[in-house]
Amino acid sequence: MNVFLFISVALIFTFALGRLLERAHVPWVFSALIFGAGLALYDPFKDIVGSETFDFLARLGMYFLLFIVGLEIDIKKLKHQGMSIIRIAFVTLIMAIILGMFVLKYYFDISWLVAVLVALSFATVGEAILAPILDKLNIVNTKIGQGIIGIGTLDDAVEIIALVFVTFVIGSHAGGSIEIVLLSLFALTIMTFGFTWLDRNGHKFRFSNVQTLFLMIMIVFFLFVGIGEYADAAPLAALLAGVSLRTFVVPKRLGLVESEIKALTYGLFAPIFFIWIGESIDIASISENMFLIAVVVIVSALSKIASSIIARGDDFNIKESLLLGIGLSVRFSTGIIIMKIFLDSGLIDDRLYSVIISSSVIFTLLVPMVFSRLLYRWRNSINV
Repeated sequence: MNVFLFISVALIFTFALGRLLERAHVPWVFSALIFGAGLALYDPFKDIVGSETFDFLARLGMYFLLFIVGLEIDIKKLKHQGMSIIRIAFVTLIMAIILGMFVLKYYFDISWLVAVLVALSFATVGEAILAPILDKLNIVNTKIGQGIIGIGTLDDAVEIIALVFVTFVIGSHAGGSIEIVLLSLFALTIMTFGFTWLDRNGHKFRFSNVQTLFLMIMIVFFLFVGIGEYADAAPLAALLAGVSLRTFVVPKRLGLVESEIKALTYGLFAPIFFIWIGESIDIASISENMFLIAVVVIVSALSKIASSIIARGDDFNIKESLLLGIGLSVRFSTGIIIMKIFLDSGLIDDRLYSVIISSSVIFTLLVPMVFSRLLYRWRNSINV
């Protein structure tokens, strides 16, 4: 079997299983991760999955996913988040870093800096996973719905900072020239602020032809990624490309092109990326480290739920805070990408990687079902 037939079979499996997962409020693309985990257990296609072609397509999927995250970050909205949302997000971040850092440092042989960066994954929020569920439950515009989306938006800003640190850590670990790293990041920063400056001065992409606009966006995307490659900063560059284009493209036109980019990403590149993620899992490590997986799950959930209750103020009652904390526990987000980058760079081992990914899988499977069930049970005692 060649790589193209393999991708065809993988996409058929992803589509078929994904239809079943959606009935349990689990995103269909999650089935690609299951397919990849199956390959980690038994892989008759090792030559294909390990080929340069598949590796390139998987990395392209990672870059497109980060690009979409950047496109969805609205800098202007970040300035208008309510104090309760900012307070909960801040407390969650601090608690996740402190608890996660000591747990990781105690159980794994990693540096304090890497422990902090990995602990950041405990604080990340996969709001994109919960958003369709919020919409289906008709609570997007309620305090809880807006709280989850608002904190997830602030979390995106934290993920940008985390990617910046990851870039420096990987650059220094790889023995790369710090001058090249700094020059690359400087160029990306100038380009990002350059698009913002053009926006303020009324210069925007206003192509009436959608195909031409799509082509220009792809040019900007690959330009950012290409510059980022010189300093192992391609993931950060992809995210910054999305942030830049968010400010520069006319909003109405962006909406049309964004749907096409998402169709391309989630219909092709994202499943390949998640197969790549799943295939990297060490199944033996999972069975040998069930206790550690449980510890990571408990610490991560505790940081979200406790923070939501502690920092809730007068805006949420106890049940609303508990629902908010449970909703925020979904972690199938940029944190997974950072873990893959760390694994490939040798900063973490298969054991830690498998523990983190497994805990994210548990949250992705359980949180939507628990959240929906509690919402229906408490609907009369909460403000929805």
